[in-house]
Amino acid sequence: MSRQRSVLTWRPPGADAVPAASVRARALLDDPQGFGNYMTYRDAYRILGWDPADIYRDGAIALDRSEWADLGWMANHIGPSPRALEAMRDAVDEAHVGPYSPDLDEPLRDLMAQALLGRARDDDFDVIGTEGAQAGVGYAALACIDPGDEVIVTDPGYFHFVPALRLAGGVPVWVRLGAANGWRLDPDEVAAAITPRTKMVVVCDPINPFGSVQRRDELAALCRLSAERGVVILADTTHSAHRVDPAAEYVPIAAVAAEHPGATVLVSSGLAHGYGMAGARIGALGGDPALVRVCLQVKIAAVRLNTNRLAQVGAAAALRDDDWLRRGEDVIRRNLAALRAVATPVVDPAYGFSCVVDVSHIGATAQELTVALCKRHVAVYPGDGLGEVGATTTIRVNLSDPDPAAYERFAAVLPEAVEEAATRVYREDIRELFLSYGTDRHRRLAELV
Repeated sequence: MSRQRSVLTWRPPGADAVPAASVRARALLDDPQGFGNYMTYRDAYRILGWDPADIYRDGAIALDRSEWADLGWMANHIGPSPRALEAMRDAVDEAHVGPYSPDLDEPLRDLMAQALLGRARDDDFDVIGTEGAQAGVGYAALACIDPGDEVIVTDPGYFHFVPALRLAGGVPVWVRLGAANGWRLDPDEVAAAITPRTKMVVVCDPINPFGSVQRRDELAALCRLSAERGVVILADTTHSAHRVDPAAEYVPIAAVAAEHPGATVLVSSGLAHGYGMAGARIGALGGDPALVRVCLQVKIAAVRLNTNRLAQVGAAAALRDDDWLRRGEDVIRRNLAALRAVATPVVDPAYGFSCVVDVSHIGATAQELTVALCKRHVAVYPGDGLGEVGATTTIRVNLSDPDPAAYERFAAVLPEAVEEAATRVYREDIRELFLSYGTDRHRRLAELV
């Protein structure tokens, strides 16, 4: 096999090239937010003429942070709680590794409900285990959506909601975020977007990657819409672990839903982002017991196996280690202060470990700046994967590296990278990249570039 053919640099084939693919799979191949269909710093390798095998050595899938400032990949560089690692090491025995595991052991199910999802289990709320929050999103989509059902999502928003919805046959309907609505879902705008075909509203709270949080009254209004209009609210709360703004208030939508009988709310969360346990692949999906059991049936049909038993042990320890979360908040706040010294966030993050930076003033696109930064071993993501809003004028930045050298490198090379990007030396390569995707949306982006 060629050294060039790393999975990290795969490009999906065109839908017409795979006649055996289903209609739903073809929708993923063409979706701008599908894997490989939006620009990342990995595309910059090709533009710079680099061999990915020289960067990802020995099969690694992450950048070497001794050589790079990795502000692109959405891994939590703070890492897992030492208590979680110790608990998992202690659990490496036949009893935990040999048998099939339970979906979640009962103490962890209770702990996840309260600590991760924000509501205790009762007759109206139960929890199942998932392989991270994204798996919960996928199971909920397959459990609730029929082909042709409309799903309201934000633009911009997290990359991988829409592909999961398309795989279930859903049709995305976008509500745009911006300064006017505080980069939050406005219930009135959601209500205006609902049609007789609307089945679901996706609420990412705190929103990934901006870090803004919904207000309690907004969540209550969305729950009333669910009850009145018969739509399912699918909430992803993965970025709620770290409070960046000490004055910010995060209200779990699961708790608000308890105050609104008739609302149908599913909440997915995981330990990848807030707890630095992406490799453990563990999370939870909570909601009405009957509906989450339907989701469990979908999960069983799709993958059959339950969450890893060692990961369950680690998750229980991590969810009890509040001191580790608070130390992580100190890292994120320090890095945000360093970022603000050289660049301007689109919105100051209230929660999470990422933010979006406005680069509309630099005389080049976010994509060109991404290549220029990559050349200097600083990885960021341009905004086109998040949606139409800010597609060529924003970059996404990870704030979680505990090593101050990452942001020192970013600050040191940013002026030079901006200067190079403004020469437009990478413009034609990026235009060709977008045109190669072959979709109307990518042709529009090529014109913007």
